[in-house]
Amino acid sequence: MDRGTVGSAHRGRLLVEVRKEGTSAVVTPAGELDHHTADLLREPLENCLSEGFARLVIDCSRLEFCDSTGLNVLLGARLKAEAAGGGVHLAGMLPVVARVFEITGAEAVFTVHRTLDAALAD
Repeated sequence: MDRGTVGSAHRGRLLVEVRKEGTSAVVTPAGELDHHTADLLREPLENCLSEGFARLVIDCSRLEFCDSTGLNVLLGARLKAEAAGGGVHLAGMLPVVARVFEITGAEAVFTVHRTLDAALAD
């Protein structure tokens, strides 16, 4: 498996790392995903899709907060990935983030995995 780091970006409360893992792009946001930091995640997701990675795995294990703007970034990436024949897989969500997906019903439209390894094996 290719585990090379492709890139990373950081702005205040959010760090986003991207790496290739076989045919998937693994995107790891760390910190708080909200209206101030959403573009910091949106841009790498769009870059992955434009580079031909239709299967995006979001490692949420270091995501401490997600508001509706962050949720919309993930929903937008899901639509684009599915249009390209892939999808967005969420892995390792902390309870505070999982609750946002549960309350909004968004968990029903994503493939959610308990761990990153499970998402990569799917």
